[in-house]
Amino acid sequence: MELTLNAPATATANGPLRRLSNLLYRKPTLYLSLLLVPPLLWFGAIYLGSLLTLLWQGFYTFDDFTMMVTSDFTWSNFTSLFNPANFDIIQRTVLMAVAVSVASGAVAFPIAYYMARYTHGKTKAFFYIAVMLPMWASYIVKTYAWTLLLAKGGVAMWFIQHLGLEPVLNLLLGLPGLGGNTLSTSSFGRFLVFVYIWLPFMILPIQASLERLPPSLLQASADLGAHPQQTFFQVILPLSVPGIAAGSIFTFSLTLGDFIVPQLVGPPGFFIGNMVYAQQGAIGNMPMAAAFTLVPIVLIAVYLSIVKRLGAFDAL
Repeated sequence: MELTLNAPATATANGPLRRLSNLLYRKPTLYLSLLLVPPLLWFGAIYLGSLLTLLWQGFYTFDDFTMMVTSDFTWSNFTSLFNPANFDIIQRTVLMAVAVSVASGAVAFPIAYYMARYTHGKTKAFFYIAVMLPMWASYIVKTYAWTLLLAKGGVAMWFIQHLGLEPVLNLLLGLPGLGGNTLSTSSFGRFLVFVYIWLPFMILPIQASLERLPPSLLQASADLGAHPQQTFFQVILPLSVPGIAAGSIFTFSLTLGDFIVPQLVGPPGFFIGNMVYAQQGAIGNMPMAAAFTLVPIVLIAVYLSIVKRLGAFDAL
């Protein structure tokens, strides 16, 4: 009777599921591989496959007369990126991305420093919500709202007039490369909108890196006779560089590929994102759009290799 009762248990213990479980337990690498293979196949087939297919179309030929794309191999799409008009678009986009990253870091650091060093409990939660709250609103709605704020009769102009800064604004709008008729049609206004939209992506990584600073380092610096200014520039700021670099990955890459803000705010002129949209959507020149798509990929790859040396990936 006892043998009869134990027979199913013995069979279950030696069943295929038990053997598979024992195998995966003895070989954790195999277990990890089985977990990673499905998402990696999806990533490779859907994301990388479609991206490589798009980039390969950059070698196709677009007939300006028939507006048709043929599979004739050519390098002309990539060489035309260095034409003055196209290269000006690339240069304008890169300069804006760098300027937005630098300005976002300068604005975000004091906020992140205060959040990390002087807030606790409910106050810190309030700051987190305040930083992330703009991200809950629609991106296009925020951009349209800024066009109204920066318009000639908008709120920004009202504040500038009441503060007596209208001559300064007129001087700024008269500068080549920055100015325009109003703030909403100037490159400076476009720069302000970019900084506002991407600022949370800079604050949070810096705040996280400052949170990880051991208080003992600051105490040791004070014990060694360092002034607060020396402690900031020689201890706090160098150790927060990975967080700044991590935040700049978001601000740089997001500005580099954006096409909505340049279309709604600022003077006429294409950015890389607008050029890709125009070539693919309006003209149907997919090969030229694919060639322009390669530009941010290369620039971001180079930028990532630079910020990796600054420890940006450790701060993400």
